[in-house]
Amino acid sequence: MAHALLRSTDESALPLERWFGGDSTPRPARVPLTQLPTRVHLLPRWSASLGAEVWVKRDDETNPLYGGNKPRKLEFLLGDALHRGYHSVLTFGGLGTHHGLATAFFASKVCLQTILGLLYQPITPAVRENLLCLHALGAKLLYGDNIARLTAITLRELFGRFLRADLPYVIPTGGSSPLGTLGYVNAGMELAEQVNRGDVPMPKAIFVPLGSGGTVAGLAMALKLVGMPSKVVGVLVTDIFPPTQRRLFRLARRTARYLGRATVKQLAALEESDFVIERGFVGRGYGAAIPEAEALAAWLREEEGIELEATYTAKTAYALERGVREGRWGRGPFLFWLTFSRVGLAKQLAPLPDFHELPRVFHRFFSE
Repeated sequence: MAHALLRSTDESALPLERWFGGDSTPRPARVPLTQLPTRVHLLPRWSASLGAEVWVKRDDETNPLYGGNKPRKLEFLLGDALHRGYHSVLTFGGLGTHHGLATAFFASKVCLQTILGLLYQPITPAVRENLLCLHALGAKLLYGDNIARLTAITLRELFGRFLRADLPYVIPTGGSSPLGTLGYVNAGMELAEQVNRGDVPMPKAIFVPLGSGGTVAGLAMALKLVGMPSKVVGVLVTDIFPPTQRRLFRLARRTARYLGRATVKQLAALEESDFVIERGFVGRGYGAAIPEAEALAAWLREEEGIELEATYTAKTAYALERGVREGRWGRGPFLFWLTFSRVGLAKQLAPLPDFHELPRVFHRFFSE
């Protein structure tokens, strides 16, 4: 099989490192935040319900304290920030951002301060809890009602830090830079090894949330490199600068250039059409729940013991279910890539602060 091309020379290394084991390309700095590989297993009740095998990749277990897809990206991004001598990081997201929460949590573990630029999203108990967790982690929170306003507030913050010679390391939304995308190049190669060992059958399609795009771009890039024929289906969950096939393609190509000329040549066959985007599951907007997706998430919690959330993973599971039932994806097998953390931070950070301790601009979100 083509995916057996992985150069398994060092079983203690990441699959990405094994792949480039003989390459002279400099290795990026990395803070180890993950316990890999994450397991794969069949979801028997969902499979029986759909009449097709559905497997799950348990990236909800990437880290025992706070998992999900974010630690895979952040171990490269925070490693680079430390290597370059920064004292803080700046990133962005919605009010209930899991990316921002993961960044603040793991940055605090390596003595980096987090600055977060936040935009509005529908207010839920989970959003309020995440805001309190961010404050408990010592993150500096900035808020703008729209992108223009947030940009102005962020530039003001950066100007003050420039005058103090203390500019932060900038992490794009979702950690989806070429460096952060390496986390999911590695994940795709990890999956290829699991397929090669017989841990999971070759998936016909892999369903994963599509937000900022790094997860989808990295997976598609990795599968092209190792010759796996599986389609990566990115279920679009955002209406804020939603990624296009062209943007995903460009991110993958930039990531390849980061890894060196040999990788660019190996990815010559990568095309925009390799990035499959499943639309129609954003609902009323980013962060807004879809009732059918919420019902499916509750059923999967009860029947399969997996935990989903409304913004990303519930919508992705619903897209998989509806597409399979409509016969649009064939008979499978299918892989659901679970990107939500199995454990939350609220209990670990308890007691959480009173919302009045947050900057005043956030107080209104606790009375809506």
